[in-house]
Amino acid sequence: MSLRAAIDRAAFTARALALLAVERVETGVVFYPLKKAWRSDPYPLYRDLRRIDPFHRSRAADGWVLSRYEDILEVLGDKSFSADERNWSRYAQIRRQGAREGLPDPYENQRASMLRMDPPDHTRLRSLVSKAFTPRAVDALRGRIEEVVEETLDDLPSSGPLGGRFELVRDFAAPLPITVIAEMLGVPSRDRERFRHWSDEAVKTLGDSSWEDRRRAVRAMEELGEYLAAIADERRRHPKDDLISGLVAAEEQGDRLSREELFTTCVLLLVAGNETTTKLIGNSIVALLRNPDQLERLREEPKRILGAVDELLRYDSPVQLTSRFVTEEREMCGKSLRRGQQLVLLLGSGNRDPDAFERADELDVGRENVRHLSFGHGLHHCLGSKLARLEGALALEALITRFPRMRLDGEIEWGSNTVLRGPSRLPLRV
Repeated sequence: MSLRAAIDRAAFTARALALLAVERVETGVVFYPLKKAWRSDPYPLYRDLRRIDPFHRSRAADGWVLSRYEDILEVLGDKSFSADERNWSRYAQIRRQGAREGLPDPYENQRASMLRMDPPDHTRLRSLVSKAFTPRAVDALRGRIEEVVEETLDDLPSSGPLGGRFELVRDFAAPLPITVIAEMLGVPSRDRERFRHWSDEAVKTLGDSSWEDRRRAVRAMEELGEYLAAIADERRRHPKDDLISGLVAAEEQGDRLSREELFTTCVLLLVAGNETTTKLIGNSIVALLRNPDQLERLREEPKRILGAVDELLRYDSPVQLTSRFVTEEREMCGKSLRRGQQLVLLLGSGNRDPDAFERADELDVGRENVRHLSFGHGLHHCLGSKLARLEGALALEALITRFPRMRLDGEIEWGSNTVLRGPSRLPLRV
């Protein structure tokens, strides 16, 4: 770390601590997701926020932290709140810092993800991509996903008759979704490991990553863009039955994806289709091993597994938070919201809100009509939700069936990302 960087970091830490001290005095509770305890178990903090200050003023976030289900649902469903980060009062400041660190502006040259766009740009891009994720299109993938699940399990070191040990994330939960999304896009099997590396790096743009992490993510996305450019050019000459061919040819009311939009969309599908499903599988196995009665229930009634995926998503969501930005002054929950403020929406907290779910802190795989927030709501509801549910259900069914006596075989290590929650290491004995 350079002297300038060390000084900047020390100054930031001092400012942050001062802001947190003011926050505690003003509200009685502090939202500080960088604490190590928060990574392994954020739910005690969520309970405190809902009980003490559910519409919480956070000076560090320059806005508000929302922890109740109904408040979060209202914001996600209100089109007047923006997903475009340029509407945040701090965007210009952060952009200047990013420029000093050699990072490009994500909104230049159509490089921003549709997750961070508002209509009409968001509407146009989503309509072009959504055809690949219709219920019919996803159901057609079932047979191949089942094959990938079985092939991945057959390759585990524990596949012999005496069983053994394996690490769930590295050996199963990560390879499965990367194989599925790579095949959907049309990436050759020989390039899967490179594809997985790019995905692991690209996700470092989320949360509280360092400037170096972000530089690595940008390099990975540039490499991925060059790789996809070659595939896209080939598909223009020789189309195939894959998603890149579909995106190249996509046309909706005479509007096509630009070259930059195609690459950005493929990166989004890669990260969203890989990281979240990996964490869904990991979180689900942790939850079931910690609730053996619910695991036994699924063993005895495997037909419940598809429905149980929604309860597992509610109980411990792979996506813990998202944000929106205030575009006009207004009142909400007795608070005065100013234009440019950020609203941090704690999806994981809303999913455990006792006003929305009975016995909210309990896992119940028989729970019905689970209207969780894990896939968002409104305009930005997750396009791949049906695919994630299907992959998660088939993965869990195979694990529970093949390894009826699986158990933890060491300490769980949790990832460090504040947005995406899941184990980075989950050792099992079977």
